[in-house]
Amino acid sequence: MKNSKFKLDKSNWASVEGWLSIIGNILLFGLKYWAGLATGSIAIIADAWHTLSDSLSSVIVIVGAKISKKPADEDHPFGHGRADLISAFIIGILLLLVAFDFIIESYHTLQSRESSEFGSIAVVVMIVSVVTKELLAQFAYFGAKKTNSKVLKADAWHHRSDAISSLVILVGIFLGPYFWWIDGALGMIVAILIGHAAYEIISDSIHSLLGESPSDTIIQELKMTIEEVSPGNLEPHHFHLHVYGDHTELTFHILLPQDMPIKQAHDIATVLEESILEKYGYVSTIHIEPHTQIN
Repeated sequence: MKNSKFKLDKSNWASVEGWLSIIGNILLFGLKYWAGLATGSIAIIADAWHTLSDSLSSVIVIVGAKISKKPADEDHPFGHGRADLISAFIIGILLLLVAFDFIIESYHTLQSRESSEFGSIAVVVMIVSVVTKELLAQFAYFGAKKTNSKVLKADAWHHRSDAISSLVILVGIFLGPYFWWIDGALGMIVAILIGHAAYEIISDSIHSLLGESPSDTIIQELKMTIEEVSPGNLEPHHFHLHVYGDHTELTFHILLPQDMPIKQAHDIATVLEESILEKYGYVSTIHIEPHTQIN
């Protein structure tokens, strides 16, 4: 009998994290919404809808991870890995819309001078929310580190922003009896926190989608590897990394003597490509330029 061991890859992590999030968020939404109606708190009701929006983002996580796992085909020769980035971008947009809605609701609350009466119900519900959402955030962050998934990192941000907003409301509950405007002000603070998380997610996703320059550390490591594999004055330069999820394409230039036979130049490039693939997992394309000798 074969001893099969289930391994959590990027898609599996996303699926497990996504379903845990959906179940937890729906339960928390019902709890928070009930507490918001019971206390008349716009901040708690807004926080409840924020929690429910997490369920939608978790669906995006599951679908995005499934698409990104699809192999390369004729229309997508480098695979579907960037579906992970697109999913993260969508989650960021959803967060931005939630933040905008909270600002409008909070403004109306402050304008009408509405106050809320918080009680033990609100305290218990907010404590449960902070603990639950932080646990979900930690699980998503752990999965993001294990798989280098931007969409899991984005969902972790979503959970974390919800935990922070619940914590802010919890603090405000104890200040409610002294300041009538605390509920509307807290709604504004929650909106700013969510908006900041949205900005981080959107910015990170766009940066990766548009193409990232390899860091100086990566370039130096590549140059050292090239020198070890093929000592000589190759002068590797013009490095470009193209990341497609788990698939990474690397292009760069090297200099070879202008009178070197084509086959010899090809063999040098092939050895370099194989070494880089083995060490870094990058699929390389090397452009050869003639090395002009100065007499």
